[in-house]
Amino acid sequence: MTLQLLILGDAPIEQMLERAKLAEASHFATVWLADERFYREVYSCLAVFAANTCRVGLGPCVTDPFARHPALTAMAIATLDEISGGRAILGIGAGISGFAELGIERKKPPRAMREAIELIRALLRGEEVDFHGEVVRFNNGRLSFKARRADIPIYVASNGPLGQRMAGALADAVIMEACGSVAEVGALRAEVARGAEKAGRDPRQVKLVARLNACVTADGRAARDTLRPGVARLLGRRSLKLATAEAEGLMLPDDAIASIGDAPYAAGVKPYLPLLPLVSDRHVDAFTLGGTVEQIAARVSALRRAGIDSIIIRPLAPQGGTVEDVIQIFGTKVWPAVEAATTA
Repeated sequence: MTLQLLILGDAPIEQMLERAKLAEASHFATVWLADERFYREVYSCLAVFAANTCRVGLGPCVTDPFARHPALTAMAIATLDEISGGRAILGIGAGISGFAELGIERKKPPRAMREAIELIRALLRGEEVDFHGEVVRFNNGRLSFKARRADIPIYVASNGPLGQRMAGALADAVIMEACGSVAEVGALRAEVARGAEKAGRDPRQVKLVARLNACVTADGRAARDTLRPGVARLLGRRSLKLATAEAEGLMLPDDAIASIGDAPYAAGVKPYLPLLPLVSDRHVDAFTLGGTVEQIAARVSALRRAGIDSIIIRPLAPQGGTVEDVIQIFGTKVWPAVEAATTA
């Protein structure tokens, strides 16, 4: 099991770089940067990370096949792989941010991701490609340089069954946001296995990755309170498909959701703050990693036993603390506790 870091491009590049270096020093395996509009541009920042680190994997978490043509993604990830000395990982998903502003229509997301992966892999192999899919088109082209690796790992981010089955068929790993409960891991594992077996693959070839907002403090309640607004937004938007949330009694009432109305994605958590009284610790624990070192280590160990291969954390600073504190504590205290429990 590995620990990975997600950085959002909402801080100055110098600060993001220090977080990437801190993650490497704190035994994280991978540093991801969100390709989210309209923050700092993902590949230029990743190139800076690559030039100033030597061990961690690096990649976008996640890019999409709509705002950037998959052939340009192949070009970008191959360049990052060259800069980093073979440490690039490509995260791809359906995307959510910036489409309204850019006037982009998301057509058939699972099909678009499948076609993007097929085109990207062919280009990384050095092939000349004439590709005419339902969503992605590319006319008789190829990369004008040789990629350092043809088999750059591709991780698919999906919270829906169609995307998860597609990941099982094609990807090296699947990333699921807010997959913080053992029940949800079981549902994810079943969909990935379904797609893998249909494609004639061993489901064990596909790594399962939980992407979780995270906060750790000596006061577990304070850590959960830091994460609570994000959970209110997650449940208020109902934008993520969570297979077990309704059965587990984790959905908020329809009338409470309706009272919020349609808030734009760029508005962040603010429109959803009226929902906070409805968001219990049980909700927070199902969708995030918050608490003390011991509480989080126990929950990560349970996710590992359920089948999760890696955890990606997006660290949130508690009151009176910093994002850097959370990164360092996860790497130097939480993760050794997880490994000790695994060994035991």
